[in-house]
Amino acid sequence: MNDHQPVSGTKRRNTIILVSCGVLALGAIGVLFVLPAETGIDPTGFGKTSGLTQIANPEAGKFLERGLKRKDVFTRSASPLAPAPGVSDHWTHVLHPYEEIELKYALDKGAAITFAWSADGPLAYDMHAHPFDGGEELTESYSIDTADRQSGRYVAAFSGIHGWHWQNRSMAPVRLTLDASGKISGSKMLDGRSEQDRTLTPKEN
Repeated sequence: MNDHQPVSGTKRRNTIILVSCGVLALGAIGVLFVLPAETGIDPTGFGKTSGLTQIANPEAGKFLERGLKRKDVFTRSASPLAPAPGVSDHWTHVLHPYEEIELKYALDKGAAITFAWSADGPLAYDMHAHPFDGGEELTESYSIDTADRQSGRYVAAFSGIHGWHWQNRSMAPVRLTLDASGKISGSKMLDGRSEQDRTLTPKEN
């Protein structure tokens, strides 16, 4: 019996070490990812550097209140609508755990687009816009929620940048696909660290 005690003790120590490491890892994930994304609390500064705190913007409510005062800007549809006259764009992107992405279209005032995006998992999103003149301080949000799809018709209330911010708040990758068409004059993509111009990519038949 005594010959087996050291082995048993080693197993217990290994189990304690593994459990402790798991607890520490979960704590680190909470501090580095969950708190900045869900609440905007960023004790390490990693949330600001990675862009995770943007989705928890405390001004989001103000932006949504401002946007919902608009009439006939965003009309939701239960299923994808027919393409709008103009150009078309097809885009897909894989969002890794707690990753965010933002895609915007340059639209003139009164320009109409139809769109449909879908994902193979739920994404936190903010559909919003801001004018060229005045910038992000004049941001308006038209829909903030968590879902795996959205489609409808959108008419720009002003000339500016219009689009979506998505974030994957799960521990599994999520594939996102967007189709849009209409009087789009340009597109930009932001990953929380940098902004890049992107070329519109019509869907291949």
